[in-house]
Amino acid sequence: MDLSLKGKRALVTGASKGIGAAIAETLATEGCDLHLAARDGEALENHARKLREDHGVAVTTHAVDLRVRADLERLAAAAGDAAILVNNAGDIPAGTLEDVGPEVWRHAWDLKVYGYIDLVRLVYPRLRERGHGVIVNVIGAGGEQPTAGYIAGGAGNAALMAFTKALGGEGPRHGVRVVGVNPGPVATERITTMRAASPQVDAGFAALPSGRIAEPREVADLVAFLASERAGYISGTIVTIDGGLTAAH
Repeated sequence: MDLSLKGKRALVTGASKGIGAAIAETLATEGCDLHLAARDGEALENHARKLREDHGVAVTTHAVDLRVRADLERLAAAAGDAAILVNNAGDIPAGTLEDVGPEVWRHAWDLKVYGYIDLVRLVYPRLRERGHGVIVNVIGAGGEQPTAGYIAGGAGNAALMAFTKALGGEGPRHGVRVVGVNPGPVATERITTMRAASPQVDAGFAALPSGRIAEPREVADLVAFLASERAGYISGTIVTIDGGLTAAH
C-alpha cells in the first residue's frame, strides 16, 4: 500500500532508539524526509546516517532535552517545515504511590506529558494556519486500565489520551488531524533489561493473548498509516496495539 508520504517532512521525538527509531525507519522507507530529536546526539546522528544511506531521504538531527523550554522552542523553529509531528519521547517509571516520589513523578511527566503538550502548543498553530497536518501521540496502553503498580505512568498516559481526543475533535475544522497510539509491551531495550533481570518475564509474555510482545516495527507501521492520507478520516481516536491484552482484561 502506497501511503503517499514520499517528500513529506516529519518530526519524530525520542528517535534515537526503540519505537522512535523504528518509526523513523518506517517513515524513511516510505520516502518521508525527517527531523529526528533526542537527547543522545551521537546515537541520533548514527541512526540518521543509516537512514540517509539506505533510503536516500533528507534527515536532520536535533540533540535536545524536551524538558527544557528553550530546547523545545529551538526544535519547533528548526523543524518548521514538518507537516507531521510524532510525539514519542519519554518513559514513566513503574511503581506505587509510595515508590514514585514527587521529584521522580514530576521529572517523568515533564518529558512524557508536558513535553508532548508543550511541543504541540508550538507546532499546532503552525499546522492550523497552513490548513493541513497530522499529530500522532505515542502514549501507552497503561492509560486505558490504570493500576496502582504503574500509577504515574497510567495517570500520565490517561491525561495524554484525553488531550489527544480533545484536540483531535477540533483539529479537523482546520485541516489538522490528531491521533494517538497505545502500545502494550514492545521489544525495546527496556524489555531486554527486564528479561535479563528475571527469567519470569518471558513466562509472563508467553501468557499474553497473542503469546508474544510487539516488535517496534509493528507500532511504527501503525504510526505511518495514521500519519498518511489513507487515514484521512481518523482524528481524536486512540488506537491500541497490544495483541488483545487490554481487551482480555
